[in-house]
Amino acid sequence: MKEWSLSVQGICKSYGAKQALQPTNEVFDEHSFTCIVGRSGCGKTTLLRLLCGLEKSDAGVIELPRGKRIAPVFQEPRLMPWLNVGENITLAAQHDKSLDTGRLPELLRLLELEGTEKLYPNQLSGGMAQRVSLGRTLFYNPDIILMDEPFSALDYFTRQGLQQTLLRLYAEERKTIIFVTHDVEEALLLGDRVLIMDSGRVREALPVKLPRPRQAADSDFQLLRQKILQAL
Repeated sequence: MKEWSLSVQGICKSYGAKQALQPTNEVFDEHSFTCIVGRSGCGKTTLLRLLCGLEKSDAGVIELPRGKRIAPVFQEPRLMPWLNVGENITLAAQHDKSLDTGRLPELLRLLELEGTEKLYPNQLSGGMAQRVSLGRTLFYNPDIILMDEPFSALDYFTRQGLQQTLLRLYAEERKTIIFVTHDVEEALLLGDRVLIMDSGRVREALPVKLPRPRQAADSDFQLLRQKILQAL
């Protein structure tokens, strides 16, 4: 079966006199894991918001085969405080009857949340809440997951655990993932490709051909890290 892709052609975005994203052309293949890095204000989040339809581009087109779904994961979990974990994860079923709530046990297992389905958001740690947020997105069963610095507010150890969870989900679910981060090491640990952005444009697309699991101390990892840092 021929693979599909999400492609953008000439999309751009300005806010008043500030051009947040200059005309951009990119292709995100099915089952790919792309990380986007750059300094604050470089256009990373603007690109992501355009891809998921939260912003409208000033020009250009975004092409996605009919029937393919896109869903975001934000930096904050944004859980409904009056719903428990199970209800937060299956929230989309209230509006889309085609979604199967029977998937909940499988998602709880994948996210290492078994036994928490009756807990409420105020009973969760930051890492658990972000797992629930990811579970809510996975329950919607999107083909493409857009992630905007989802682990940046978490402590180092929780962040490491969630990175490993995400890699396991990527291996099992085979979703297409576009992941924005300001952390170069995180981008290299997760992505198969790193887009380096600066001043509203993609300066370089760097393939990451390191085998998994990856170790930040490895010499090849450090060479790629240094290359990205020099480009930034």
